[in-house]
Amino acid sequence: MKRILLLLTAILLYSCGSYKGIATDSIEKSINDWHHAAATANYDDYFNLMTNDAVFIGTDATENWQLKEFKIFSKPYFDKGKAWSFTPLERHVYQHNNVVYFDELLDTQMGICRGSGILKKEDGVYKIAHYVLSIAVPNENVASLTELKKQWDDHYKKELISRQ
Repeated sequence: MKRILLLLTAILLYSCGSYKGIATDSIEKSINDWHHAAATANYDDYFNLMTNDAVFIGTDATENWQLKEFKIFSKPYFDKGKAWSFTPLERHVYQHNNVVYFDELLDTQMGICRGSGILKKEDGVYKIAHYVLSIAVPNENVASLTELKKQWDDHYKKELISRQ
């Protein structure tokens, strides 16, 4: 009976998915290549590593970019020869069934940021389907940051409520 329970536990843990047991090399390569394409202002490579229905959520509350709009927004940065540079400091990759998702801490021009995303495999390549970027704020700085952005938040909340 103990052997059966041990076997069932092992099967359950393996089936839940995590970094182990998935094509980590190709996933890591896709994410790293995506960040590298931005850092080297390679517009085509950057957007070819995103799905056709990709979404990019930026650090500003107004930035919920569908792919077409994100391409338009990003083009001037890439055209200048330097978009943005996100260097991974730490990354965790997970898989559940056919869904691959990750979170990462990044060294950026904004300091340490957190990114999280969902990847889909298209044409044999893992591509970014959804990405969320946020500025990591130490807990001891939250009160002063909240005060700093209070007026903007109040104005934007009213705008959002008026749209409903």
